[in-house]
Amino acid sequence: MSIKYALIGCGRISPNHIAAALENHLDIVAICDIDKSKMDQIMDMCKLPETVNKYTDYREMLHKENPELTAICTESGKHGGIALDCIDHGSHLIIEKPIALSLEEADEIIKRSKARNVKVCACHQNRFNKSVQKIREAVEQKRFGKMLHGTAHIRWNRGESYYRQAPWRGTWEQDGGALMNQCIHNIDLLRWMMGDQVVEVVGMTDNLMHSYIEAEDLGLALIKFSNGSYGVIEGTTNIYPHNLEETLYLFGERGTVKAGGKSVNVIEEWLFADGLDKAEEVKAEYQENPPNVYGYGHKPLYADVVEAITTDRDPYVTAEDGRRALELVLAIYKSAAEGKSIKLPLEKCSTADFKLNE
Repeated sequence: MSIKYALIGCGRISPNHIAAALENHLDIVAICDIDKSKMDQIMDMCKLPETVNKYTDYREMLHKENPELTAICTESGKHGGIALDCIDHGSHLIIEKPIALSLEEADEIIKRSKARNVKVCACHQNRFNKSVQKIREAVEQKRFGKMLHGTAHIRWNRGESYYRQAPWRGTWEQDGGALMNQCIHNIDLLRWMMGDQVVEVVGMTDNLMHSYIEAEDLGLALIKFSNGSYGVIEGTTNIYPHNLEETLYLFGERGTVKAGGKSVNVIEEWLFADGLDKAEEVKAEYQENPPNVYGYGHKPLYADVVEAITTDRDPYVTAEDGRRALELVLAIYKSAAEGKSIKLPLEKCSTADFKLNE
């Protein structure tokens, strides 16, 4: 029996979600957006049948369609509130990154979803990249030995036309800046690979080229993990003239790995003391060349969520994972705003807090 699926928010990323839903044979019953023209565009672009109903009010959609699985692809600032309404309605969720813009909302999503046995997946689809899966396997097999440090570099370009497409972009109340929007995928991977538990963050942010947005276009941070290792984050949307790379380096006492390409989809260095595999073979086998920075991860992410629903297990990428990525970005913002290092864990923080510091 196919799972009834609905999508809320028909913006830039929504075609990837619709494609993944179709590839996983979900029963797409409805789409929703406050802009009717965007729904029409998605219907045409994705060749959806006329049987797919269109709504401008997601609450009405939930009530009339009762979707079993809902994807939330609205502006970031709406994720938390819509997610809580969907959970209260009993719908499982795939939430585009970030899971919310405040830790309080993220915690409420986790709390309510557990109480109702609703599956919530944070859409960090790069975890499903072939390259990332191979690196994760090495981490879990402890091939690196002691982890020393890792770095995440997101060197992309976003011009004025990108921000003008949607007025919420770059605002503190609905988005955040480069770190929250463009860089959170790789920030998630760094935290995941280095042991998840962060104890201290030092960050600096600035807006060097995008005076028409509120938040940052450059973010730099040093991270200290509880296992004694360190992380470095460099994220920017200022690279001339277009996206350059998204890379992840991991350095251990017995291993060095570099994943690169446009979105960490290619293994560029693979060096391990154990000699269990040949670097050139690994690099040849575990690479992908996606048409854009979104990669190929949505399809396997959807497949995993479907299996999580049907077998009653947690998704591979949980709401807690989404919260951890959110917490790290907010800690960088907090450090930059206050000019001091920030101890983790954080209990309360929101992007809206930093509008007051402008």
